[in-house]
Parts: sequence; structure tokens; C-alpha cells
Amino acid sequence: MITQDTDSRMQSLLPTTLLAGALCVLGGCAVSEEANSAGAQETTMTIENASLQTKIDDYKAGFASRADQEMKDSFQDGIDDVLRQGVLDRATNVGDTAPAFVLPNASGKSVAHGSLLADRPVIVVWYRGGWCPYCNLTLRAYQERLDEITGLGATLVAISPELPDNALSTKEKGALEYEVLTDLDNRVAREYGVVFDLTEDVHRRYNELFGFDDHNGQASGELPLSATYVIDTDGTVTYAFLHHDYRERAEPSEVIDALRTTVGG
Repeated sequence: MITQDTDSRMQSLLPTTLLAGALCVLGGCAVSEEANSAGAQETTMTIENASLQTKIDDYKAGFASRADQEMKDSFQDGIDDVLRQGVLDRATNVGDTAPAFVLPNASGKSVAHGSLLADRPVIVVWYRGGWCPYCNLTLRAYQERLDEITGLGATLVAISPELPDNALSTKEKGALEYEVLTDLDNRVAREYGVVFDLTEDVHRRYNELFGFDDHNGQASGELPLSATYVIDTDGTVTYAFLHHDYRERAEPSEVIDALRTTVGG
């Protein structure tokens, strides 16, 4: 249950979009759909037609203006720790064969890696969860370019460790028309080499703000990098975006250019 003290504390720390998402996770979507949608639109409409990175930078600046220094230092240490863990060195990269997978979509239906690649390349976008405002901006940015992606004969899927019910919520709130898959316990992410451990302090903060462990159905304190891949029909990775900072995301236009090269268009 969200107490008045919790509500007040979070309002002092978090900008509108993140607050709406955090309250929704903690309180069983106690925030109305209208309020949550308005919060998301507030972030994007002020910089309509801007690049994804511009939108993320705008959101990041808003967060920095509200968060206290202790929180900012904690999150920055968490970002630096990802780099120290060496995950970028072991992650699947360009030229590698993408590991196969079978994962449930938001409706619980199994989606197989092989069927996705049967006759078309695939763009795979890893995201941390619907509680993450940077992820929501990213997922919506790809939705805006979905017609271009499918027009090039490709399939787009997003993968995260959040439970299927939460993945369904993410899909519905973002009006996403592509598959949103659940990788419970980061099993597939581990095969791709993109899993890292949260620092103890960041893990604690994510639980306090978002109910992180409950959201993912496990308490390991693991997340995948916010990686993006273009995978050709033979399973070869032709493009990989890998970054230790979750606030850095693959620009859809760059991914679409890589896709054009892959399909020879």
C-alpha cells in the first residue's frame, strides 16, 4: 500500500513520468491511466519529433533537477559498476551467432527465435521493465518507426525480465504493436551475455521506488543491458548496440540504417 509519506517522498525525488510509473508498480496501478498517459505525454510532446536521445536527455535533466545528490551518486555508482563487471566484453556482438530462444509474449503465447528468423531479419530491443521511464521512451520511439521496420521486411521484438502480466501492461500503455517477450530470471539474456548485477544500494532503491523484485518475480538483483541487435535470417548479428549506461539507447534511425544494410536495401 502506498502511504501518504511514501507519496510525498517520491514526489520530491522523481519527475512526473517516473513518479506515475513508480506509483503504478507499487500500488497496483493506483494512478489512473489518464494520469499515467498524461505524464508520459508531458515528456515527449515538449520535444515532438526529436530524436530518442534528445527525449532521453530532456528526461534525464528533469530527473537530475529533482533527485537529491545521494540518489544521483548511488545511481551513477551503479552505472560505473556495470562497466567494472566486464559485461560489455562478454556480450554477444557483431559477427556472432545470436543464441536461440523460446519466450512467452505478453499474452502467454510462446514465440520462438527460429520462427521469427524464418524468412526475415529481426530487431531485438532489450529493456529493463515497464517501471523504467527510459525504457518506455525507447519502446515508444520504436513503435513510431515500426512501419519503416516492417516495410523493410523485418520483425521487431522487445525483451525484458518483467513478469508476463507486467509485460502486457507495458505493451498496452505504450500502445505497442510488436511482440513484448518475457525472459524470466534473465535466462536468455545470460546466454547473450548481457546480464549484470545491480549494486546493493541500487537494488534497495529500486525495490523501494518500484517494487522491483515483485515486478520481476525474483530477487536476484539482476538486469540485462539495454542492448539492441539486428539479427539476419541466418542468425548472424549484423548490428549491436551495447552500453553500460542504461540512459544511452540505440537510436531507431541508426538501427533502421543497419537493417537496410542487412537486407541490402
